[in-house]
Amino acid sequence: MPEIVTLTMNPALDVTTFTDAVVPTRKLRCDEPFYDAGGGGVNVAKVARVLGASTAAVYPAGGARGEQMSGLLDDDDVEEHIVPITGSTRECFTAIDRRSGQEYRFVTPGPELTDEEQERCLATLEKVAEGAKYVVASGSFPPGVPGTFVRRIAAAAHEAGARFVLDSSGDALTSIDSGVYLVKPSLDELCEWTGRELATDDEQIAAARELVTSGVTEIVVVSLGADGAIMVTADEAVRVPALAAKVRSAVGAGDSMVAGLVVGLLQERSLRDALALGIACGTAALLTAGSHVCHREDIDRFDALARLV
Repeated sequence: MPEIVTLTMNPALDVTTFTDAVVPTRKLRCDEPFYDAGGGGVNVAKVARVLGASTAAVYPAGGARGEQMSGLLDDDDVEEHIVPITGSTRECFTAIDRRSGQEYRFVTPGPELTDEEQERCLATLEKVAEGAKYVVASGSFPPGVPGTFVRRIAAAAHEAGARFVLDSSGDALTSIDSGVYLVKPSLDELCEWTGRELATDDEQIAAARELVTSGVTEIVVVSLGADGAIMVTADEAVRVPALAAKVRSAVGAGDSMVAGLVVGLLQERSLRDALALGIACGTAALLTAGSHVCHREDIDRFDALARLV
């Protein structure tokens, strides 16, 4: 029985390659590309598995790219529950410029999901999540799925007896009004959600706490990019700064952070130490190309540092 079940409504076959320089109009000679199973919840499940948690990933998939994703997740030792769809799983492309080290990411919208396919995603989630500790919905919603669908995911998690963790954006984030255990907006998303600029620590903490006191969630984790992150509850606010790392790729770093947060809470760490594990996983993800899963030895090294700073 998995401890953590993730739902990815818009998974992707991630394709990554390297080229000497990204310039306009010219043909760019690239290395042989490599492929990863990607999308928010899929990435969360992969990293949580690296940390030793039992995980299952629920996601819709169709076409040849959907079949290829399934084979890739086998390599990551993630239990998967695929909801067949008529559309074709999207492909997202990343090109890394060797000369500058810059990363160029091309993200496609994904297939439109029918009402019936959405219902089957929920039914599968409810079945798989029975007895799980956490349900994590991460990533964007594809065409055809309204932001309010997130409320039904929260209800399914509650019905299964699991804590619900949400990491999304746009309507899929702001449509939630209750039933969340932890939500992880970026600072820009929190500003948009609250409708005001949040320039100082006190303003950021106060805005996050409004979501708690209004009953939306119990915990808010605000990712602050180069400034680290803050975790806010009704009674406590803790901050962990960012850690220095040589960035190879930022793909999946936010999802890796969510995995660390959830596993830290699963391990019954203190709030600060759970946040430290989240920061450690997000930092370790920066060392790998594309959405390659981060390595346990890197996570452990950064975790030790994050607990000290």
